[in-house]
Amino acid sequence: MGAEPPGNPANALQAKVSQLRRAVGRDRVAYQAPGYVLRLGPADQVDADRFRALAAGARSADPATRAALLAEALELWRGPAYADFADEEFVRAAVHRLAEQRLAVVEEQAELRLAAGDHLLLAGELADLVARHPLRERLRAVQLRALYLAGRQGEALASYEELRHRLADEFGADPGPELAELHQAILRQDAPDRPRANLPAQLTTLIGRRHALEEIDRLLAGARLVTLIGPGGVGKTRVAVEAAARAGGSRFPDGVWLVEFAGQRGGVADLAQAVAATLGVSGDVPAGPGTPADRLAAALRERRILLVLDNCEQVVEPAAELVDLLLRAAPGARVLATSREPLGLAGETLFPVEPLRPDDAIRLFTERATASAPSFTLDGEIREAVAEICHRLDGIPLALELAATRVRGLGVRELAARLKDRFRVLTAGQRGAPARQQTLRAVIDWSWELLGEQERIVLRRLAGFAGGCTLDAAEAVCAGAGLPREEVLDLVTRLVDRSLVVMADSPAGPRYRLLESVAAYAMERLREADELAGVRERHLRHYLDLAEQAEPQLRGARQQAWLGRLDAEAANFRSALQEAVLPDAAARLATALCWWWLLRGRLNEGRRVLSAVLDAVPEAAELRALSAVLGLGAAELRVLEGAFMLLTGDRSRPKPPSHEEITDPVRRGRALWLHAYGLFHAGLPDACEEVSAQALGLLATDDWGTAAVLGLRAMNALARGDLDTVTRDGLRGAALFRELGDRWGELQTVSPLATLAEIKGDYPEAARRQTEGLRIAEELGLAAEVAARLSGLGRLALLSHDWDRARDLHERALRLAVEQGYVYGEVHAVMGLALGARRSGDLDAAEAHLARLRDELVSSPAGEHLLLVELGFTAELRGDAARAADCQLRGLEVARSIGEPRAVALSFEGLAGAVALSGDAGRAGSAVLLLGAADAARRSVGAPLPPAERGDVDRITAVTRALLGEDAHAEAFLRGARLGVQEAASLARSLLPDVS
Repeated sequence: MGAEPPGNPANALQAKVSQLRRAVGRDRVAYQAPGYVLRLGPADQVDADRFRALAAGARSADPATRAALLAEALELWRGPAYADFADEEFVRAAVHRLAEQRLAVVEEQAELRLAAGDHLLLAGELADLVARHPLRERLRAVQLRALYLAGRQGEALASYEELRHRLADEFGADPGPELAELHQAILRQDAPDRPRANLPAQLTTLIGRRHALEEIDRLLAGARLVTLIGPGGVGKTRVAVEAAARAGGSRFPDGVWLVEFAGQRGGVADLAQAVAATLGVSGDVPAGPGTPADRLAAALRERRILLVLDNCEQVVEPAAELVDLLLRAAPGARVLATSREPLGLAGETLFPVEPLRPDDAIRLFTERATASAPSFTLDGEIREAVAEICHRLDGIPLALELAATRVRGLGVRELAARLKDRFRVLTAGQRGAPARQQTLRAVIDWSWELLGEQERIVLRRLAGFAGGCTLDAAEAVCAGAGLPREEVLDLVTRLVDRSLVVMADSPAGPRYRLLESVAAYAMERLREADELAGVRERHLRHYLDLAEQAEPQLRGARQQAWLGRLDAEAANFRSALQEAVLPDAAARLATALCWWWLLRGRLNEGRRVLSAVLDAVPEAAELRALSAVLGLGAAELRVLEGAFMLLTGDRSRPKPPSHEEITDPVRRGRALWLHAYGLFHAGLPDACEEVSAQALGLLATDDWGTAAVLGLRAMNALARGDLDTVTRDGLRGAALFRELGDRWGELQTVSPLATLAEIKGDYPEAARRQTEGLRIAEELGLAAEVAARLSGLGRLALLSHDWDRARDLHERALRLAVEQGYVYGEVHAVMGLALGARRSGDLDAAEAHLARLRDELVSSPAGEHLLLVELGFTAELRGDAARAADCQLRGLEVARSIGEPRAVALSFEGLAGAVALSGDAGRAGSAVLLLGAADAARRSVGAPLPPAERGDVDRITAVTRALLGEDAHAEAFLRGARLGVQEAASLARSLLPDVS
């Protein structure tokens, strides 16, 4: 080594080359005259080159990227450069150069950390480095600023004096002008180049807050105090930090600073010192006149700064006082606060941080669950379970993140099932989170502890509601037991301010609700206070009063408004009935709600509740209990229950039960009408007519009841083919309902009167009535009726051969009927699609729709008849005479059981088509006889086929006329018209064996 070569230089060199080749690869060490060369490609730079490249790249990058590049560059160093050869002359220049470059990067990194607010750590870390390089003024400047900002002003001044003396003793020089200026600034307590932010770097992505951040940025441009409010765990702090980071830079040249108030318990002075310590403004502001708050305000007077004051709710009054002082003293300052309630200052702009929308909540849960359990996959049933979890947790980010940590141990389905005991399940928070955010219970405990006693009373009693409540409901249920009713309003609004109660406007006024987790917590507190029974009793009485007040209003001009009001309370009605502590009140409530259940199509619910209420009354005391306490006989509930059983497809009680105990004739008549209504929808027209007649006799003094019975009789008459009764009763019922202002009642007359117009061939009148019915149904929000009216308009589109419009209307009707579980609406829509497909020539589609009707959907006798007829016509168009005849003959039997002449006529027409397929003149004559009988049946009720509906008859007639000739055809048609229904049916059956 050096001047003394080894004993065998050539062998020593060969050995070293071999070692080098093993280390870096044989191809990289090559021999060429006059010696060896090390070959490096562009991707294989030595550490020194990579270090220089990273350092150069950092100087042109943004702060975040710059910090990462500088850190990566310094990580390449594993000790001093060329440590094994440091004393050799050939490396001294390179060692010095690399050491200087490394120190420059260390200084750059320290300055960057200082700008990010990391002065506390730097103040300690730089001491050893400065001791090893005492004359580097740039490094010394960073140390002085870090000490000053850490509140160690004396140490900063001492460090400067140590440098000044060293320079004077060793070189007879003074520190440079920049360092001297910094020294003077420290003496003035106004150090320049202070860090401009202390916002923490985030470890996870922020999801679903883009619009919120844009709006907060807009608000900060115009308002000097913006307060983010919202319930615990909703993400106010995270949103505030992100919004503040976006708002920094040129808008706030003196920095963006996060000050945490969660741990504070003192007054204005303590908060002022917390702000001052964060900003590094003269330590804890001990000097100067006035209070710490006054001195802080004076220090900020000329600054353009954004203060992010986090978690103000537990010190809201002193926080508000401090913010007011600072904003008045420092016109360039702005404050972005987070709190569970407003600060209540003039000029304050509130921004509610809302729970995440469903899609964003699912995305957040999925991202966090995947991080916790890498095998987690969102698909199919898993997605449904995740959606349920997100809904049950109200889209609150913290609750979702706590839940996501449980996926690894429970799986999604089990997690969803166990959320009924959410406070036991959601207990595993992130270790770095504050204690108040470690569990779901801790989040709500934090808010509960900040409440006064009366606020706690109202909050726990609000847990007695389901789906929210109006103000009058809150007053009725929350008052009592030491809490006057007149104080509830103020207490509820204070809970809204504290983000524990959510308020939303509704047509009936403000509506209040608890998030599900808050409601679960409040219910625990309600049970602890032993107030549950009292709250439930007041809840039941309030909603009984509401239902009984609403019931008559549902039959008049205010129908729509009251429907909306009752709709909003659906969950409360259900809860009142399920948790009823007063059986008599529950029975009255069930009775009062029957009409609303019917209007809204809640038929299964009505049947279930009525049955449960009756079962709850002891049989031996039933009449006495219900008659004496309710003012109505047990028979009224039995009649109502029977009606709802029929409406839901249960025919176990086809006749009305005994109703003599209902002493009020109007109540009895209306109850019987409802039972008749159920009989009609159960496909029992004769029983419907009988009960309707009884009801009409009792309702002579009741215009509404009379109109209801007339409308029902019109529908029933249409099913029987009695068009005169349809005209008389339908028009009179519609007029009465119109006078009363009952839009639902008027809607009930649309179908028979529109169908009557269609039968008569008056399609404009039919379209007018169907369109008006659609408008009424949409106004009232009656989805099932909307589906029915869409199907009615679809039939009219078929008659005008507008196949595309007809298909669109029927498909819309079908979607809506399926969504509502409206089976008969689904039947009508699918039949409309089948009719349209057959008439437009798409027989495959027609058969598919008809198969669905046959195999999947329950239908009335009239629906069964039309299904068989259409199957027969489709078979005929395919040339399958035997199947066509079989379907049509079975349809004829159904039609005759219904007793509707137009249905019988349609079956005769279908049989005529099947017979005519034979191509035989004799058979053609029999087919014409059936066509004549069909025409006579239609004319017997004043309903001959209008031109638009003659498509099938005209097609069959063309075939039979060609086989018979004009005269023979006309003569056969006349003979058929003179046949009775029985003769024509016998003729059809006699022809069936010959049709093959």
